[in-house]
Amino acid sequence: MPELGVEQSPEPMPEAHPAAQTKTQWRSLALLIGLITLPLAALDQWSKFYVSTHMTLYESIPLIPHWLDITYTQNPGAAFSLFATLPAYFRIGFLFTLTAAAIVVLLYLISRSERITVLSFAFALILAGALGNLIDRVVRGGLVIDFIRVHYYELNYPVFNVADMAITTGVALIFLSTLFTRHGESH
Repeated sequence: MPELGVEQSPEPMPEAHPAAQTKTQWRSLALLIGLITLPLAALDQWSKFYVSTHMTLYESIPLIPHWLDITYTQNPGAAFSLFATLPAYFRIGFLFTLTAAAIVVLLYLISRSERITVLSFAFALILAGALGNLIDRVVRGGLVIDFIRVHYYELNYPVFNVADMAITTGVALIFLSTLFTRHGESH
């Protein structure tokens, strides 16, 4: 019987059985990879294949005049053509290694999730984009196909693709999750 005025610590919660926890982690991993990563990577590859087989390089098709075009380009660099001017042997090896390492880290992070969260969903999106662009680099000799051109007349945002959209959305979700988590903890 507890004494009056003395706080008792609550009973510790029983730990989940390691096998059950591992099964839950594998289920989350399989769902995220199967429903988010692979379909987005496939959509990315299909859209790049379609553009590259139905358009000539630098051809542009306006969707919303002066705002949005489909413009077929090939990017030898990373985001915003970063590293595009480096020697091809270094650029290709560096970007391949960086992307492959990111894929391994993302798979690890997703596999650690016991349930699907905003963060694990964001990691699955980033993984889809990394995978889509890595496939391009391997298949196209270090080049990535970009085709979505957002612009205002001649004021252009860098041309991008479905993989880039997945990466950007994933990073934004991580940022927002972190922002709201910190905000919620400060109260």
